[in-house]
Amino acid sequence: MPIRGTNHVTLCVSDLARALTLYEAVLGFRLRARWTRGAYLEAGDTWLCLELDPRARATRRDDDSHLAFTVDGSALEPLRRAVVEAGCRIWKENRSEGGSVYFEDHDGHKLELHDGSLASRLLACHEHPYEGMQLFD
Repeated sequence: MPIRGTNHVTLCVSDLARALTLYEAVLGFRLRARWTRGAYLEAGDTWLCLELDPRARATRRDDDSHLAFTVDGSALEPLRRAVVEAGCRIWKENRSEGGSVYFEDHDGHKLELHDGSLASRLLACHEHPYEGMQLFD
């Protein structure tokens, strides 16, 4: 298979300092590099690039498109409080397997903090499949 996983994610932000505060101080990413128009951060195997662009405010979407980060379940409620205190908007309540916090960053990127995995999701889907779902083992 030619694709082996996600290499990195780039999010354009309108205020680099504010974004670094959220991603580094609140969410716990490790700052690996910073320059005038961007920064590289890391959390586990996730490489995140924040790119400064004054036009970055994301257009609000009404669908469920989002980026999810893995967290321990015990961290979910403290992180929920921290992102709300940082001025982020909760955009959805969790309705699926595992614990989740769905929020928008300051530039409107939809994010999720989730304590499950693909394996735990598929196990739940075996028990309660979505309409029309086929599972492949």
